[in-house]
Amino acid sequence: MDKTIREELLMRAETDYQKFSASLIPNISNVMGVRLPELRKLAAVIAKGDWRAYLAEADDEFFEEVMLQGMVIGLVKTDMEELQRCIANFVPKIDNWSVCDSFCAGLKVTKNHSQEIWDFIQPYFASEQEYDLRFAAVMLLNFYVNEEYIERVLQRLDQIDHPAYYVKMAVAWALSICYIKLPEPTMAYLKNNALDTFTYNKALQKITESYRIDPDTKAIIRSMKRKVVKS
Repeated sequence: MDKTIREELLMRAETDYQKFSASLIPNISNVMGVRLPELRKLAAVIAKGDWRAYLAEADDEFFEEVMLQGMVIGLVKTDMEELQRCIANFVPKIDNWSVCDSFCAGLKVTKNHSQEIWDFIQPYFASEQEYDLRFAAVMLLNFYVNEEYIERVLQRLDQIDHPAYYVKMAVAWALSICYIKLPEPTMAYLKNNALDTFTYNKALQKITESYRIDPDTKAIIRSMKRKVVKS
């Protein structure tokens, strides 16, 4: 690659898309305006080359520079020990929902290494950092909502207690996926849980927004909503 990574990104940037993309991510002002398919193309090229040198030297100034690193990590071919080091080095760079969710979705290696990655993400549930917790919750909803892990997933989600909006929304989103895929154990959980009212009600809302839930079930879910007690 003759040009620097930043030069490659700036070549792909679009002014109109920059405005649109920046509007979707609150508190982020460092967006170039590169579309995700373009980032994925560049990530694929980097992952086939000297990706270790790239990750060691990569800049973090722009949103796309961080997003690109996450995409590369999801594509590299290496052993689990090195991959986990790459993930651990990357997670502290996450400072918005978009990078977090894209990064998690790209870690498809988890499908073939479920227990190893499960063990790896456990410390993140004990973190007090907003995006450590969102990373952990989004990893659950992407890869662990199945019969083997559902009880552990529900237990982990129930234990997350953090005031940050993007943590609460991740837990609500994860619970909606749990209900859509495995309604019986999730319904039992929803009837007996330690969730705060905001997160609980958001989980119900997200369940009812799914086209995979029939109208009668949606009515039942809506009837379970907690009343918000105003202070």
